[in-house]
Amino acid sequence: MLPIQRALISVFDKDGLEEFARGLSAMGIEILSTGGTMKFLQAAGIPVVPVSDVTDHPEILGGRVKTLHPRIHGGILADRSRAGHLTEMQEHGIRPIDMVVVNLYPFQETAASGAPFEEVVEMIDIGGPTMIRAGAKNFRSVTVVVDPGDYTQIMVALEDGERQVPEPVRRGLALKAFRHTQTYDAAIATWLERQSAEAENLFPRRHFLNLAREMRPRYGENPHQDAALYRVLGEPGVFGGMEALQGKELSFNNLLDADAARKMVAAFEEPAVVIVKHNNPCGVGRGPDLETAYRRALACDPLSAFGSVIAFNRPADLAVAQAMTDLFVEVIVAPDFEPEARSHYAAKKRLRLVQCPLYKPADGEVELRPIDGGFLAQTSDSAPVEVSEWTCVTERQPTAEELDALEMAWMVARGVKSNAIVLASRDQTVGIGAGQMSRVDSCNLAINKAQSPVEGSAAASDAFFPFRDGFEMLAKAGVKAVVQPGGSRRDEEVIAAANEYGVAMMFTGRRHFRH
Repeated sequence: MLPIQRALISVFDKDGLEEFARGLSAMGIEILSTGGTMKFLQAAGIPVVPVSDVTDHPEILGGRVKTLHPRIHGGILADRSRAGHLTEMQEHGIRPIDMVVVNLYPFQETAASGAPFEEVVEMIDIGGPTMIRAGAKNFRSVTVVVDPGDYTQIMVALEDGERQVPEPVRRGLALKAFRHTQTYDAAIATWLERQSAEAENLFPRRHFLNLAREMRPRYGENPHQDAALYRVLGEPGVFGGMEALQGKELSFNNLLDADAARKMVAAFEEPAVVIVKHNNPCGVGRGPDLETAYRRALACDPLSAFGSVIAFNRPADLAVAQAMTDLFVEVIVAPDFEPEARSHYAAKKRLRLVQCPLYKPADGEVELRPIDGGFLAQTSDSAPVEVSEWTCVTERQPTAEELDALEMAWMVARGVKSNAIVLASRDQTVGIGAGQMSRVDSCNLAINKAQSPVEGSAAASDAFFPFRDGFEMLAKAGVKAVVQPGGSRRDEEVIAAANEYGVAMMFTGRRHFRH
């Protein structure tokens, strides 16, 4: 491997470029460039050779054709170890290009911005991926750089190696380059497929999933299961871009519970607190401030709250931090932590604090759920609760207070594993029955778990009552209002039972199974 003598630089992202290019030039490395990159380097006073001087041909078609030329790609692709390649290069006046520094037009960002079709098409880079792939293929002779974050590593290698980059580094950079172009091409293919005339463009015939490893937890769900956590490339990251502020390493189970808590708490407009254990809420409260909301959430099931994950929909303040002093908590998730709260939490060294944006489902958001050999793609179950769209099916209408309690119960039921029964007052859950094979068992569990009187509370069922027995159990316990989807063949029997017990019943017409 000979020392690097020529580098071709053509980048859209110019972060760190001036310092890097100046360092290359100071080593005596000739820089070739074109278009906006060339103008940038010239403005910085860095010597640069226009690609058009090498090809002896001007840029054409509005810049679409600049580097697609044998004197460029021959210089990149020539294998320096093959005598025949070197002879052909000499015959055709082609000089080697030893380094390719290229990153691509911002296609994904442009498509995500909602730009017009033609504008997005113009962001489909042709010359860039071609140069990257050429340099990566020929990594034994060429150093290919697609990430500005690698500039420092390259400069150190060049300085230590007398303008040579070690082969292991070149091989790693080549792998990174092919991942870069793979992600880029997948984004283009996905976008183009969604521009088709198909009505179901949320679910194209092919779905390209590009993931990057974010972290390696100690294990998956259990200590004998090895694991890694991945983020979706081109998106903000796990939880919209989370930051772990203190505490032990996050486990997968921590993250799974934090995801459930974060999504549920974001549905509330008032200050709210959600306590989650094993991916189910064990208490939800709302109020004028986080401290009040927390105390209401904890009152539902203080025993299960031990070792839980807790989410806030407001920045954590000192009052709520002090209220939690005596409870062992695994993780707290919040959009921010006030300095006084941070200081108070710091005494608990094992407690993890996770700061991340509030969850906001995007229009048409699609979630993927794995099964053996495939995935289910479905729109998220995150639509706002619209009480005005419910129908009262009983002789007695719910009071205003009962309607508020029904709304609370229904909002929580959406986040409870099926079969789900939630008992609630206006501002807090009273009892939660989760994940039972029988709806009657879920009713029984919710009643038995209640720490405060069930009398006068409201109940939500995530799916219809197939028989009147489950409903009767709630009514006999003192529940005064029930909300459920309706749709059973025995709806009339259940409605008749509600009238017998003087219970107000609302139908939503929408089921909320969560498996």
